[in-house]
Amino acid sequence: RHEAALLQLLLKKGEITEEEKAKNTHLNIVGMVGSIDNDFCGTDMTIGTDSALHRIIEAVDAIASTAYSHQRCSILEVMGRHCGYLALVAALTSEADYVFIPENPPPENWQEKICSKLQQERSMGQRLNIILVAEGAIDQQGEAITAEGVKKVIVDQLGFDTR
Repeated sequence: RHEAALLQLLLKKGEITEEEKAKNTHLNIVGMVGSIDNDFCGTDMTIGTDSALHRIIEAVDAIASTAYSHQRCSILEVMGRHCGYLALVAALTSEADYVFIPENPPPENWQEKICSKLQQERSMGQRLNIILVAEGAIDQQGEAITAEGVKKVIVDQLGFDTR
């Protein structure tokens, strides 16, 4: 075992005593996951997730007031290469209109669905639309869905001022 070899080496170098070697016959290792994506099984929340989520919510809040006054559609691409936790929770807390995450690709006709939803909301007087895209979002064929791609769909099909 590696621990025994390490202890023997430390003893040989005189860095520990024979008594210390006897007391430390095994090594306990504790690890803490440092991933903002909250993508590690067995943890409630990984280190960095809360801070990242807080920053995303702040950004949505800052954008929302300006977007509302200009009747704008705002698309935010957030972290989440393989895990859409940040995008999903941010979408729920900010009441976003649509969210794209890697774990749940949208239906084949997502372009028509999102445009229909946005058009309906505008016809009911809603002046602000927020869409969140996790960086790893994909469609049913595994092709990337990007904030720029979603913007192109909305601008081309609806002509909305979209940022």
